[in-house]
Amino acid sequence: MTDKLADQIAFLQEIDRLKGVLRATPIADNSRRENSAEHSWHIAMYALVLADEAGPEVRIDRVIRMLLLHDIVEIDAGDMPIHEVHDAEAHAAKERAAADRLFGLLPAAQATEFRALWDEFEAAETADAIFAKTIDRVQPLLLNLANGGGSWIDYDVTLDQIDDRVGEKVMRGAPALWHHVRARVAGFFASQAASVPAPEAAHPEPRKP
Repeated sequence: MTDKLADQIAFLQEIDRLKGVLRATPIADNSRRENSAEHSWHIAMYALVLADEAGPEVRIDRVIRMLLLHDIVEIDAGDMPIHEVHDAEAHAAKERAAADRLFGLLPAAQATEFRALWDEFEAAETADAIFAKTIDRVQPLLLNLANGGGSWIDYDVTLDQIDDRVGEKVMRGAPALWHHVRARVAGFFASQAASVPAPEAAHPEPRKP
């Protein structure tokens, strides 16, 4: 076996650990939490299926590669739920260190190529990366709609928070997709509000004779 092949297999063996990283969002049937390897596969499929929602300048093959690579760093850094309060810069530093280690397992040319795709996704400045970020944000919304609220209930999330933390990113890459999904999300929150019983009216104490 060549050194190159040995390094590639070592990397492939190491990223098996992504299957053990649990995310905040349950899977669609609400039976358990999704893991990050499943998430990466699922959003790659989202990009493939929803390619028509991307702008003409977007290369879906590059988007899929970004989505398959982007969460590998969670092997070392863990998943950080979008609705959880955290030190964003400290977590970003952990992810960069993880990228150094994990992509560094590969042969040099491949390590450089994969790390560049990961950096491009994180920066979210190119058309490909913006659409990749859109897809990464849309999938958890649709899972939570399917599973009855999932992480929205766990983190006491409001529709305004979804608009602020998710909507802007999705709108940048796929406006029509956002309008469609947002209407469904708004419907879910409206139904939740309607199901909350109104507080009982206070009864005045009877007057003393």
